[in-house]
Amino acid sequence: MQKNGKDNINYNNRHVGEIFTADVITVSPRMSIIGAVETMAEKGFRRLPVTDSGTGKVLGIVTAGDIINFIGGGEKFNLVSRKHKGNVISALNDSVREIMSPKVLSVRENARIQEVASLIVEKKCGGIPILDSDGAIKGIVTERDVLKVMNCQDSPLTVRDVMTRSPYITSPDNTVTNVAKEMISHKFRRLPVVSEDVLFGIITAMDIMKYVGNGGVFKNMVTGDVSDIISVSVRDVMSGNLYTTSPDVSTRDASIQMIEKNVGALPVIEDSNLVGVITEFDVVRLLSQSGNGNSSPGKDY
Repeated sequence: MQKNGKDNINYNNRHVGEIFTADVITVSPRMSIIGAVETMAEKGFRRLPVTDSGTGKVLGIVTAGDIINFIGGGEKFNLVSRKHKGNVISALNDSVREIMSPKVLSVRENARIQEVASLIVEKKCGGIPILDSDGAIKGIVTERDVLKVMNCQDSPLTVRDVMTRSPYITSPDNTVTNVAKEMISHKFRRLPVVSEDVLFGIITAMDIMKYVGNGGVFKNMVTGDVSDIISVSVRDVMSGNLYTTSPDVSTRDASIQMIEKNVGALPVIEDSNLVGVITEFDVVRLLSQSGNGNSSPGKDY
């Protein structure tokens, strides 16, 4: 993807048109769900706008959260249980319009960066499409784009001030199905994986997406029923890379680390114990609230 403008700029009175990502990959509403998942897994995107192939107008958006909801027994699982009688393979070959979110939050490229940051925090969305006057997509602005703006801002706050304390955790022997259900229930994108009080890793919605998108899920399917993937454990799916930070690191340095390592969150370790998690969302929240004195931590990890 091509960046429209500089990454590190002073955000005051600047517009999102200076930082958004252009050349967005979109999909047709007729594309299969598995086709969309494979595209997201290959490109490393958490969201894909669904557009009309003729006009380019945005009809909806499909996100990693939608896929997790679909796999993990959320409301979108009705497509599997009802229409396809429990056959996941059949459901994965249905069209993406069946699980996309038709109501799309969007902005114009003249929207101020701080306004967009506030929208991301208020709606708890990781990215917002940029539309032209005809409703056609011009680009997308993500938490990561805003985080890069925040990178050049000095802040007296440390990771301890903004992290989510005592985060919800899972174990390496938990199943992908159960983790997906936990993500849906608690509205989390990732969960720290802890074994015997030791941080083992972190499982993300994208890890599950890549597992499905790379065809790994089908290796354990015999009947096509969702129960065939229950035995797959977290340790077999999560990424092997683990980056951490400490409570006294500045939020700026933590955001730099997230950008350099291309991760959306950092577990926070103190005295060899997991004490919290800081995310891109937490830093964007700081940006959206700058000037109003509110610095309470977020919960979207």
